[in-house]
Amino acid sequence: MKRRLIISTSVDLVRIDPNQIVYISSDGNYSTLVQADNETRMVSYQLGQIEKMISSQLGNDGKNFIRIGKSLIVNSSYIYYINIAKQKLVLSNVSSFSHTVTASKEALKQLKEMFESEVK
Repeated sequence: MKRRLIISTSVDLVRIDPNQIVYISSDGNYSTLVQADNETRMVSYQLGQIEKMISSQLGNDGKNFIRIGKSLIVNSSYIYYINIAKQKLVLSNVSSFSHTVTASKEALKQLKEMFESEVK
């Protein structure tokens, strides 16, 4: 059976296939989860707490998720375009959705270098 990420609070529960998560952004004490079907869910956890959930619940399946700076966790499977100068990261499956997010130049530079090193 395929692993699911389960985010449970006192009033709701989200149970989602990790492949459907495009990115998770920080919003103070909350986080916004953006899905491949363009749905968004706000959950009452900070990004660091969600990062720990991904690690503990998904194990190796969670390796696709990369923390970028203080405010973003992205599914590396959807990284399509990185522009350091414009601080722009495009996450897309190239057919049905495209999301543009911003991150620090340093964080994007490190991300770009990580992908470049995989090619070598």
